[in-house]
Amino acid sequence: MPSNQSPLGALPSRFKRERLLIIGCGDVGQRVVRVQRHVRVVALTSSPARVAALRAQGVTPVVGNLDVPVSLQRLAGWATRVLHLAPPPLQGNTDPRTLALTRLLMRRSAPRSVVYGSTSGVYGDCEGAWVAEHRTVNPITPRAQRRVDAEARVRHLGRLRAGTLRASVLRIPGIYAPDREGGTPRERLLRGTPVLAPADDVFTNHIHANDLARACQLALWRGKSQRVYNVNDDSQLLMGDYFDMAAALYGLAKPPRISRAQAQTELPPMQLSFMSESRRLVNTRMKRELRVQLRYAQVRDGLNSSALPRV
Repeated sequence: MPSNQSPLGALPSRFKRERLLIIGCGDVGQRVVRVQRHVRVVALTSSPARVAALRAQGVTPVVGNLDVPVSLQRLAGWATRVLHLAPPPLQGNTDPRTLALTRLLMRRSAPRSVVYGSTSGVYGDCEGAWVAEHRTVNPITPRAQRRVDAEARVRHLGRLRAGTLRASVLRIPGIYAPDREGGTPRERLLRGTPVLAPADDVFTNHIHANDLARACQLALWRGKSQRVYNVNDDSQLLMGDYFDMAAALYGLAKPPRISRAQAQTELPPMQLSFMSESRRLVNTRMKRELRVQLRYAQVRDGLNSSALPRV
């Protein structure tokens, strides 16, 4: 498509300016927008109702849908950097959305970097062990299997365009922030949802949404090709201890403790899946290669921040 027919506008001198395409510009994507400097940002949205809100943040919205690949064609060859934060579909063991995106990025000129936001759930249950990026993935839920498929698609794209495109994967644990919808354990504590007894408890990992946004931003420019990064803070907390700490901060009652056998009958499958995996993520590579400096190195710091600074 000639530049004068592009829905993104004519682009004569634009190639001197970086152009970032965000796929999945929700809470974290919008935080990434706020840390950009001298970068034109386009966000793919499937909802026309979000167009005005995105424009108000200085973002150029493009209405399209990863589930309808033909709607993405006008984005081919436009971006110099791509941040892919869109989740897979809710069913199946593969991610056709990421497949559609990687096929799009193979057309015309490829971007210089692609960063995919995955999940630490791809590691499966590690029985509380320390987990670095070289550990073999072992997804035990269809949700995690879809993420493994998406990671493979992104890294395959990097291999096909080796030398010109750097594909990086961020493995992200639980995201929290007091100014994020559902971003603290307060509501769960108010409901009195139980947690596992100490003998059955599991390690959990966390990252503040602002720290994650900075990691995404840095990965776009500093991420190495075919590289995986654990993106988590420095806390080492059992799930029950996390909720106990939050209860103390909020002045609420600690959650009741139950055995794993009780949890099997009292808790919904989604919560049980998170209580069935225990691991402690190693974030050394994130700090060394991306040079991420955590603003909230401990969960207590992030939950206790009533007045959040800008990202």
